[in-house]
Amino acid sequence: MMRLAVISHKLCWPSVDSSTGYVTDGGFPLQMEAIAELFESTELVVPCEPAAGSGGTSPVRGRNLRVEPLTVPRGTGIRRKIDMLRWVAVNGPTIWRAVRNADAVHTPIPGDVGTIGMIFALVLRKRLFVRHCGNWLSPRTVAERAWKRSMERFAGGRNLMLATGGAAEPPSRRNPKVQWIFSTSLRGEQILNNVPRKLPRDGKLRLIIACRQEERKGTDVVIDALPLIAETNAGVTLDVVGGGSLLESLRERADKLGVGGRVVFHGKVEQAEVVRLLKTAHLFCYPTSASEGFPKVVLEALASGLPVITTRVSVLPRLLESGCGKLLNEGTPAALAEAINEISGDRKLYAQMSKNAIATAGQYSLEKWRDFIGDALRESWNVDSLERNGRNLVYRESL
Repeated sequence: MMRLAVISHKLCWPSVDSSTGYVTDGGFPLQMEAIAELFESTELVVPCEPAAGSGGTSPVRGRNLRVEPLTVPRGTGIRRKIDMLRWVAVNGPTIWRAVRNADAVHTPIPGDVGTIGMIFALVLRKRLFVRHCGNWLSPRTVAERAWKRSMERFAGGRNLMLATGGAAEPPSRRNPKVQWIFSTSLRGEQILNNVPRKLPRDGKLRLIIACRQEERKGTDVVIDALPLIAETNAGVTLDVVGGGSLLESLRERADKLGVGGRVVFHGKVEQAEVVRLLKTAHLFCYPTSASEGFPKVVLEALASGLPVITTRVSVLPRLLESGCGKLLNEGTPAALAEAINEISGDRKLYAQMSKNAIATAGQYSLEKWRDFIGDALRESWNVDSLERNGRNLVYRESL
């Protein structure tokens, strides 16, 4: 039997509606629930705000999972780095104790909190698996390059290093023991229950983009393309899902272009609402030029039967190679509008893309993600998983 400690920077909030007493946002709670199925017990050590978060959150839960709260690091940039000295003095003993008492440690990075957990695990010689959740192939900062180098340095033996993404070549030439892993938050039944989509008969084409509304994510490109798309699709509308620092400027941009009435800004919403909105749309637009790892929302769109129009960034070309959308050579409004008009003007092409989208998403279920991790851990840590408790894998030390 094995006890796991997860050390992460993921911010959580208290909630009486959660079995653990905490909630968080994004796909993180679903992934933690899946990982908890591999262990006897899981302790999630994360920064927690004292006040409840507002909207867009899901309960943190899982088999024998509990949350150990840390205080929240403050500031950004150099101020955060300076504050981390104080933060470690306050929270370091809690992290050290969690790592010391665990049989195994998991640290998602990039992130300063996960880095501290990784260092403690290495010092205490604990079984460790690290999951790099950023863009492995294109590190842009000194810190990102340092995280990548450290994973390449320590991969092997009882240290399992997983890079989020995917390619024909292994993640690292320096150390072939670093492995690719995809990212998802969808259970298999959520994917298999979906059916291929059809284009609307009334001409009311509904586009959607879901992401953090920040620089280079592509929402501005989609908004700029709307006047061009409307020339062919007079009833076109756009749903913009997700909060971020650019939300208000994007509203102003839409109004300035005269398409404000075509755009609905939903802001930050719960995961279930994201899925619902995807199922009401016809095309997922994601002309990103940001540093992407493995954007889960693209999988969620594919699972909903939406053809995806995106750029040649990170793993996105690999996801669309089965013909479930269209890759843009340039993430420009004109290129996006041309692709949308091409797909929306061919009902047979759209139907085939929608069918291919669901089939592609089926290869990336949360169960397959969990089992991939389980198999990799079993091999790396020399443990077996012969005992099965219902749907839960429970590790037993090999003799």
